[in-house]
Amino acid sequence: MSRNAAVARTGSEQALAVYQALRSRPGATFDQVADRLDLTAEERERCRDELVSLGLTAFPVDVPASPGTPSADTAPVVVEPDVALLRLLRRERDRLQERLAATSRAHTALEALAGPFLRAGATPRGEIEVEIVDDPRRIRCSLTNLTNSVRTAVHFMYTGSVRREELPGELALDRQWADRGIRIRAMYSRRAASVPEMAQHLEERAALGVEIRFASVVPMSMVLADENFALLPTDPHDPSSAAILARGPGLVRSYLALYEYCWTAAAPYGEEEAAEKRGDGLSEQQRAALLMLASGIKDEQIARNLGVSLRTVSRLLSEVMQELGAASRFEAGVKASRLGLLDAEGAERGI
Repeated sequence: MSRNAAVARTGSEQALAVYQALRSRPGATFDQVADRLDLTAEERERCRDELVSLGLTAFPVDVPASPGTPSADTAPVVVEPDVALLRLLRRERDRLQERLAATSRAHTALEALAGPFLRAGATPRGEIEVEIVDDPRRIRCSLTNLTNSVRTAVHFMYTGSVRREELPGELALDRQWADRGIRIRAMYSRRAASVPEMAQHLEERAALGVEIRFASVVPMSMVLADENFALLPTDPHDPSSAAILARGPGLVRSYLALYEYCWTAAAPYGEEEAAEKRGDGLSEQQRAALLMLASGIKDEQIARNLGVSLRTVSRLLSEVMQELGAASRFEAGVKASRLGLLDAEGAERGI
């Protein structure tokens, strides 16, 4: 093990020891606990930063020891691990929404760049090419060229179902790419699997080795190849709008980063159907308890909000975990997020 790795492990072990001591001694200050553990000034700072960054502790700032520094005489707020993890999950979901909004703004900028600026040669065409195409034949031609030129990976994102007449051609492309060792990934809205023809098509794609996932939020339809080609609509909310053809890693890598973020939050094919069936069995009271838990609300406040006892809250959350097939509250939050149970749309639909 390298020296840096050993130091990092030691630091994490010290932070864990501090956290456990703070939980076992309510009202104790951080420095009191650090004194008992014989931590140096550097070790104290590192442990404090680690616990704060993980959301496991919070320090009141109403009486700071110095500008920007928590008071050494004030007991920190100790947060339960499952609550801290669920809060982190919600922050990541918020960041995704912000990223999607930024992508929408980028579409407007791309449309402007593809006009007079690029034609005037403001950007070297050898590095980046952007073109607005409203001719379906041109789009099909570009996809045909892509079929032959892709070298390592191709990534698809669909906001809806693929048209029936396009399904056989898509499978034929999958076979060609699979024979060449090309990695194929496809991300769909969860609703796509509810269409019988699409369910059969997805099964056939998966049998060919296509990696498939379902997401509760699919920002736009998109095709990406390697790090050099992107095809996406000028208006994410209008599938019939003109398409943007982008070539060059300067732009394509940004879209690939968005794709990777959505892919990480999506549910793998084969897990989604079972999870959806479990989620359908949640009552309104169980959904309300789940939403409050994911918001970081403690059991006592959930009980007050629902007008029930703490024992009833514990039972409700246990039933939620059982319905979602989760072994912990945090896992229940992750599965609920993948199913869209934590967003307004999913709560209204009851899925």
